[in-house]
Amino acid sequence: MPEEGHAADGLNRHHERTRRRGVNPLVYVIVRAVLEPAIRIWFRVSSKGRRNIPDGPVILAANHRSFLDPFIIGVCLRRPIYFVAKKELFENRLQGWLLNCLGAFPVRRGESDEDSVQTALALLERGKAVVIFPEGTRIRSGSLGKPKRGVGRMALESGAPVVPVAVTGTEHARSRGLRIKPVKVRLRFGRALTFPRVERPSPDLGREVTERIWPCVHLQWEWLGGLPPLRTAAVVGAGSMGTALAVLLQRAGLDVQLGCRSLAQARRVASPREEERYLPGIGLDRSIRVCTVADIELAAVDLVVLAVPCSALPSAVGQIGAAVADRSAVLVVSKGLVPPLGSTPTAWVCERVRARAVAWLGGPAHAREAVVAGAWVVLATLDADLRRQLGDVLDAAGLIVDATDDMQGAELAACAKNAAALASAAAASRGANLAGTAAGRVFSEVHHLALASGGRSETFTGLAGAGDLLATALAEGSRNRRAGELLGAGIPSVQVEGILDQTAESLATVPLLDQAFERKGIDAPVTAGLREVLDGRASPDTWLDGVRSGAPSPAGREAA
Repeated sequence: MPEEGHAADGLNRHHERTRRRGVNPLVYVIVRAVLEPAIRIWFRVSSKGRRNIPDGPVILAANHRSFLDPFIIGVCLRRPIYFVAKKELFENRLQGWLLNCLGAFPVRRGESDEDSVQTALALLERGKAVVIFPEGTRIRSGSLGKPKRGVGRMALESGAPVVPVAVTGTEHARSRGLRIKPVKVRLRFGRALTFPRVERPSPDLGREVTERIWPCVHLQWEWLGGLPPLRTAAVVGAGSMGTALAVLLQRAGLDVQLGCRSLAQARRVASPREEERYLPGIGLDRSIRVCTVADIELAAVDLVVLAVPCSALPSAVGQIGAAVADRSAVLVVSKGLVPPLGSTPTAWVCERVRARAVAWLGGPAHAREAVVAGAWVVLATLDADLRRQLGDVLDAAGLIVDATDDMQGAELAACAKNAAALASAAAASRGANLAGTAAGRVFSEVHHLALASGGRSETFTGLAGAGDLLATALAEGSRNRRAGELLGAGIPSVQVEGILDQTAESLATVPLLDQAFERKGIDAPVTAGLREVLDGRASPDTWLDGVRSGAPSPAGREAA
């Protein structure tokens, strides 16, 4: 406790010094004389819009990519600037004193810090320039982060004009250790925004003003070539999940196009604003453009959603793949493997589409329930920025996101879910014990394949695997469950889809999984037997007799 009190006293001392004295003129002049030419030469600093910075009090609201940002912004002004720095930088007394002399004052990140707010307001009252980073932390790559409402509150309480600032290039300056690389840094200052002065603005008002400031920062950022946020989406496939995602993305504030497979389907959906066949009772907002896949305008689309079965993925990508811009992202919703080689959907798409990043969406999220009541979803991608962007969009749509970088594990977990659900339903008429055994053995075999392919066990035990399997097994409208029931009743697999009148991914997934087991040298007797049933080479009873006999699973043989 004494140490905490001492630290608090130190922070208060820095705040008081900043409020009363401002920068130390002698230290500031000496340091600027040394650093300004070095910064301008080393980073080849170029800036536009400096004339937009008014004299007197001003808030410079900037994006934050590097610890260099306040110094880069500082050399673009002919007067001192003031900025917040994390409190840890002031723990070293000499370093803290130097930073304080140059205009920095401490902030407690991750919590409401009234001291830093009052220091900034006092500086603005004295006619100073204060740099604020509304994101609250450094966003080192990709698009800009979400702003905190503090900048809106500050603009209202001070009445000072706000200049939106974008900085790009500083994120590439620092390599391993303390080495600073020479990189090109660019800045753009937008026109000043003014707001009426409010003595005690409400949190909602502060948030609203922030939401007016931040798009102006985005505008400067995109002018410099920065990655834009997700504003527009094109959904390829107007089945139940594609239609549901179109509704959810529109709910999140995106401009959405919904691409139907045929002109007849587009006309059927466009007029009543409802896909009565696949998702009855869920209306489409008037802002959603319904068209054929061929008529989707892809040139300015930020997000392309592929909501088609794996068997239709080659056709869909062949139709639109060349038109997808390299600045667009792709979200794949297909669950299964892509024929004829059995590639995972995202791996197949990555090889054929020049998108900036590809993600996969799965989990226990049946279309209707997801729209009406929300759902947990699994979002898998190797791209951290897309993971953040899509997470924000899906959160705004009312979904809860479980994000992971285990794409291989997540997609194979979805395959395991499909195959296990088919096996369970096919065995259900012979008793719950046998149904559970069949599903568990298939799930375990695919889990073994995932581990051999670089996936992680926790992905299988989470929502992508076990959670989705349970949801599928319980859902009365599940296509995979119904396909298994028909298969168990002795109906040939070639007739099952005709009866369902929809695609059951498991029927195509099981044979491709069996091929994958053969390539990896993994013995998977239950999945192989299920494939024989699908191919018509064995009856359901013969396959279930093998399941009942208890041939050892791969995990069992390894343990032995």
